[in-house]
Amino acid sequence: MITDKIRGIEKQSRARDVLWYFWQSMRSYRFWYFFAIFLFVIASVDAVVSPIFYKKILDTLSSAADKSTAVPLLIHYIVIILILGIINWTAFRAATLIYNTIEAKVMAILRQQAFDHLMEHSYSFFANNFTGSLVQRVNRFARAFENLTDSIAWSMIPLTVNIVGVSVVLWFVNPLISFTILALVTVFFTFNFFFSRWKVKYDIKLAESDSKVTAVLSDNITNQNTVQLFTSQSFESERFKEETDKQARISYFTWNLSAIVDAVQAGLLVIAEFVIFYAAIRYWQAGKITIGTFILIQSYFIVLGSRLWDFSRIIRNVYQAFADGKEMADILLTPYEIKDLPSAKPLAIHQAMIEYKDAVFNFNETRTVLQQVNLQIHGGEKIALIGPSGAGKSTFVRLLLRLYEVTKGTISVDGQDIKYATLESLRKNISLVPQEPILFHRSLKENIRYGKREASDEQVFEAARLAHCDNFIKDLPLGYDTLVGERGIKLSGGERQRIAIARAILKNAPILILDEATSSLDSESEHLIQDALETLMKGKTVIVIAHRLSTIRKMDRIIVLEDGRVREEGSHDELLKHEDSLYKKLWNLQAGGFIPDA
Repeated sequence: MITDKIRGIEKQSRARDVLWYFWQSMRSYRFWYFFAIFLFVIASVDAVVSPIFYKKILDTLSSAADKSTAVPLLIHYIVIILILGIINWTAFRAATLIYNTIEAKVMAILRQQAFDHLMEHSYSFFANNFTGSLVQRVNRFARAFENLTDSIAWSMIPLTVNIVGVSVVLWFVNPLISFTILALVTVFFTFNFFFSRWKVKYDIKLAESDSKVTAVLSDNITNQNTVQLFTSQSFESERFKEETDKQARISYFTWNLSAIVDAVQAGLLVIAEFVIFYAAIRYWQAGKITIGTFILIQSYFIVLGSRLWDFSRIIRNVYQAFADGKEMADILLTPYEIKDLPSAKPLAIHQAMIEYKDAVFNFNETRTVLQQVNLQIHGGEKIALIGPSGAGKSTFVRLLLRLYEVTKGTISVDGQDIKYATLESLRKNISLVPQEPILFHRSLKENIRYGKREASDEQVFEAARLAHCDNFIKDLPLGYDTLVGERGIKLSGGERQRIAIARAILKNAPILILDEATSSLDSESEHLIQDALETLMKGKTVIVIAHRLSTIRKMDRIIVLEDGRVREEGSHDELLKHEDSLYKKLWNLQAGGFIPDA
């Protein structure tokens, strides 16, 4: 199955893969990023150096015999503290400004990168993934970068500078106290690292659960009208509750794990605080340290204790960032199922002749949709594809558009195998009017202009007139500037289809595919639009998929598909001459207006 194939080739991303994408996205800003990091380091040094001068001030105050000689020294110390404060303020504000700018721009790059890669995936990929889940992955990918870089700038750098600086300063004061602090830090780091590494699998499950809840929510909002019409609110509510309960359970479990980390850290800090201050008191008692030194140790421990308390949160944020980025990285690591080959060339259209040669398509080993299809469609010929549901009509045209790849055989246009043509050139030369057009939540003018984005307003208006869109657009308050709503929900099915036809008229591609293009129109609208379609089809190679056989009588040739094979072909009159013709049976069923008893 195609889903299995996608899952089979999808790699499981690791932390280094997520980091690699982040690193590549910031390549234009690396110098400024490291410059900002340098400024953050400078700003963080103040928290280590300033307390040294506060110690000197306290020692001077407690030991000065003559105030007149002590005052100049005290003023000297506070001037140094002022200079350090100015340096700290300047470095921190400049670093914040640079960092915020870089972070915002890189997050935009990551969203763009995720969007561009996502939109190049195949029809099958989107058929097998929830829209809401994909949207969630793109947003979390950018937020993961924000969380990671924030943890580095606001937490990791100050913590590292504090640990190194405090350890160095206290080593010269008393090596044993410095060693005690380093031992505490080592225990903290070791416990948090291994515990968080073990816990990351549950963070990933939590991210996946969040995506699933978003996907179910998005699916229900999209199909809200169907839910109401089938009175399924209770059923869907219970289904959504199942997913939110799963999310609650994994959230509860992961939060409790975090609470365990906090409990262990709190215990370690209490013990460490007692040991360090007990040792400091004993050293003060023995006259080995001054009151200023005692206060210095206290201030260092308070700052370092708060930083160490944050360390588990830092580790959690880092691993959470990797967990959030992993889902999108999985998609970025998934090779495109359908893509341009290295030797692909632009498709050159001369006559727009299409040929299927021994074309086979399988969804999986047990489900063959098309079987050894051999068919030639001459340039300018208009053919109709008919057949029972599941005969392979939609797959036939999706293969031509390379929404799927043929399993075996070839499809060529003017003798060029479309597998070796660029996807852009292939699809530029084919216009499709689908059975159920989906419009952008943009204006009517923008939706029509999508067929030819460089078209003038006059060309858009003309295409709309030919498709009889102006009949309803002129009655709208904003006319062509009217927003159509998500997926075109503000328009009726027939109006959406006329917009799709206007879009195809504007595109004016040499190959035209009409997939039940008039199925949503009433009889009057269908009659009006037939003229537009006949004008649109002139000089083009046309493939029409139809269930209403009355719409295809004027086709040059009718191709009857059954069980993925070409069962019959010929004109309407030719096919009706054969008594055992499947086409004749289908025609009689529709022409008779009822389905007889078996």
